[in-house]
Amino acid sequence: MLTDAEVRAATPKDNGKEKRYFDRDGLYLSVKSTKSGVGKYWRLKYRYAAKEKLLALGVFPKISLKAARLKCGDARRLLDENKDPSQLKKAAKAKISLSQLNSFRVVADEWYSQQLATWADSTAKKRRAILENDLYPWLGDRPIDDIDAAELLDTLRRIENRGAKETAHNGRQVAGQIFRYARATQRTKNDPAQDLKGALAPKTPIHRPAILEPKDFGKLLRAIDRYSGSYIVRSLLGLCPLLFQRPGEMISMRWADIDVASAQWNLPAETMKSRIAHVVPLSRQALAILMDIKPLTGNGEYVFPSQRRQGRHASAGTINKALRNMGYDTKVVMCAHGFRASARTMLDEVLGINSAWIEHQLAHQPSDPLGRAYNRTKHLPQRQQMMQQWADYLDSLRCVPVNNDR
Repeated sequence: MLTDAEVRAATPKDNGKEKRYFDRDGLYLSVKSTKSGVGKYWRLKYRYAAKEKLLALGVFPKISLKAARLKCGDARRLLDENKDPSQLKKAAKAKISLSQLNSFRVVADEWYSQQLATWADSTAKKRRAILENDLYPWLGDRPIDDIDAAELLDTLRRIENRGAKETAHNGRQVAGQIFRYARATQRTKNDPAQDLKGALAPKTPIHRPAILEPKDFGKLLRAIDRYSGSYIVRSLLGLCPLLFQRPGEMISMRWADIDVASAQWNLPAETMKSRIAHVVPLSRQALAILMDIKPLTGNGEYVFPSQRRQGRHASAGTINKALRNMGYDTKVVMCAHGFRASARTMLDEVLGINSAWIEHQLAHQPSDPLGRAYNRTKHLPQRQQMMQQWADYLDSLRCVPVNNDR
């Protein structure tokens, strides 16, 4: 049997090749020369299924003689149970390797790459921020199959506790999509996000300010007509109430998508929040604005190009900035998104338009009562008539004495 002193003093053969120092029960110390000096390795020699085998137990001095004997004893107990310690060690390493390949981060990055083409740039940035800032620091290196509802909830509570309720709910939604992807690709059978429905504090409703009274909306329309800033921005402002599409869709309007002959704006799926193509009928008033600005921007890709960034469209804050310059508080009175609420309210309550036509024109995609999915051309003749009626109604709101605005 070896002693601690003998282990410390052990040297390789004179030619530097391996020399073995045997202890007991097949345990020995392998000593040989290495590039950095002398290496000392604990090995266990044993037989399994009539074959001689070796099991590596560690390197001295990290693994002491006492620790090596304990490892040897553990291996011998496995042999007594007719289990091969080498095979079990390989299986454990393979499991660790598989866990690393199937970590939450690896699966999430794979899911993100798969979905990226279906998202708007703003959506992709939000998803990446949630992953990097809120989920990866606590879940990133964890095997996805080991994450349970309690661990996910603890991670989401960290977001919630800093007051970011909306982000916490978005985090649960993102995690749910990742776990569903992991299930589909056979990385787990669990979906802890599904178990957390109702576990987070309710989201605080976001009320986007909008002018709903016709008289006040008419005042806004007249203010737009008098806008003294950029002519491009003035044209953009003029189209916002006529078309009432999302701000991101308005600022990125492309000339290639404008069909003057059929009086339609055909929004391709990749430009839409829902990733479903959409048709916006153009009233005479809307076409007039577009034809008026075409000599100015028609040679480029975008109807409303950026004034600072060549080849790009107007920035996301363009509409709200213009509204503030006109004296409207975009957090309290009227914001860029508010044109949608204004149109929805007045089309319904003042003009009595069919709500299904309005919802379709807003590009909301609920299935109809028969379960049929959204169709971009559904109710198109009725919506064409509605958009012209709406444009004419807006003209009527403008027609009041100017001194009423003072």
